[in-house]
Amino acid sequence: MKDIVDLIARIFISLIFLVEAYDSIDYFKSTKLTMTEYGITWQQDILLLGAIWFLAIGAILVLIGYRSSLGATMLLLYWVPVTFIVHSFWNAPAELYRVESMAFMKNIAITGGLLTVFVNGSGKYSIKRLFATTKL
Repeated sequence: MKDIVDLIARIFISLIFLVEAYDSIDYFKSTKLTMTEYGITWQQDILLLGAIWFLAIGAILVLIGYRSSLGATMLLLYWVPVTFIVHSFWNAPAELYRVESMAFMKNIAITGGLLTVFVNGSGKYSIKRLFATTKL
């Protein structure tokens, strides 16, 4: 049962980042405008392409269970700074304080899920395990 839940958890957590990567590609120009609103103006194209790369590759590694700790690390390198920049509830106006603090806490919970993948690895149902148990 633990192995099935581990696989389902990896699927759910990787979907968050795959959708975000797709969204960043699909709305590339508006994502750059959002970056400008948050004060990220230096080398926007490179930063955004790097973020998409980290999101896509990290999510795929977590999803398939091959080098899942590396994938979780890539996602954390993107997710933690973005969480503190985008959901800085301590700087939010009073009418947005509650919404931003909840979004911040949700992102912290996702960070906890990524840290769990980082520490525990990919589990039984993974490409890594398939490679280790298959005799060629």
